[in-house]
Amino acid sequence: MLTSGLQIIALLAFIYWIAMLWDTFQARKHMVRLPSGDPRSAGQKSGPFAAAAAGAAREGAAFSSSSDARWKDLPLVSVIIAAKEEEASITATVKHLLHQTYPRLEIIAVNDRSRDGTGRKLEELRRWSEGRERIPVPLKIIHVTHLPEGWLGKNHALYQGFQQARGQLLLFTDADVLFEPDAVADAVRYMKEHQVDHLTLAPRMIVRGFWLRAFVNYFFFTLSLYVRPWRSNIDAQHKHGMGIGAFNLLTRAAYERIGTHRALALRPDDDLVLGHRVKQARLRQRLASGQEHIAVEWYPSLRAAVKGLEKNLFSGFQYRITLAAAALLGQALLFLLPFAAVWLAGGWAAWLFAGSIAIMIAVYLQLIRSLTGGIGIEVLALPATICILCYIVARSVLLTLKQGGIYWRGTFYSLDELKQMQR
Repeated sequence: MLTSGLQIIALLAFIYWIAMLWDTFQARKHMVRLPSGDPRSAGQKSGPFAAAAAGAAREGAAFSSSSDARWKDLPLVSVIIAAKEEEASITATVKHLLHQTYPRLEIIAVNDRSRDGTGRKLEELRRWSEGRERIPVPLKIIHVTHLPEGWLGKNHALYQGFQQARGQLLLFTDADVLFEPDAVADAVRYMKEHQVDHLTLAPRMIVRGFWLRAFVNYFFFTLSLYVRPWRSNIDAQHKHGMGIGAFNLLTRAAYERIGTHRALALRPDDDLVLGHRVKQARLRQRLASGQEHIAVEWYPSLRAAVKGLEKNLFSGFQYRITLAAAALLGQALLFLLPFAAVWLAGGWAAWLFAGSIAIMIAVYLQLIRSLTGGIGIEVLALPATICILCYIVARSVLLTLKQGGIYWRGTFYSLDELKQMQR
């Protein structure tokens, strides 16, 4: 009985991984990299941490022609940042944006009820930027002190920023993203050249430590198999879209057409849902690799990743236990079991499990290079990272059910209202 069961699973797993390999190779023609507009800078950037120093050194040159008549036809870009307890990162993010080479920019930073020094840091940055004549980028600060009922804090903050934005283009970003000086200019150029309504960029992931890096790689690997993000670049389909919170640039008309953040008010996965709504509205969307343009430290440690993901993983399954259970079963049978069963099964079943492992690693290497830009010996940790992800999914489901909702940045949101917004 055990042998026949393993044989069936071996066949199913092998078929699944063959299908994923084929899908991944097909996806290559839909994958896009945001090109750099300055060929002289190609290959010279040493990473976004160098951008602040480079920007400070060139702040005079970057905007020397900002009042030139040739810039009058460029769209104004409103960068909207939601920040809650971001004292450690907000200064670097805003300074990187202040040193953008794009000449028509305004920055709106929303301090969302922060109890640390985020608000003070933002006010210091505003005074600093106003005192430097060669940085003509206006920096507006909004201090939110009350969260209305029916809103998640981040979504409400981004909507408040939109209400004061003047730009024809809106860039929604996070308070811990680092930008190369040409990031906005290259993104706007790409949108105009390709007539795109919504451009979202996959950032370079700044990851410290072997186990965190191994888990982050595996998380994005399995997420990409689940959502298959490259489908957002297929104009003929309007069901599957993609959005990444680090960089969502869209036209004002597109944002208003999808209902603004009012339509996403209680969605912890607001960036993904924004992307879905763009495609469902039959607008033109592009997901591009932005590894040469933006970077973000997703979590500082594996423990922080486990804690942070508990709030939104269950939402990815629409708060349905059956879907979460099916995902866990799939992880166990298709991802984890082959590593054990290759030694337990005999005959042709063992060879199929070995083939599944080989194909899994090939797909993993291909996708990770495209998604996070780096790959190393972390692939050896696959069995362990599969177990870690299963633990986090189970933890997210159980905690949400036990608490009757989620805690996010110090605010509790009930499961009933979260499910209502899902519907």
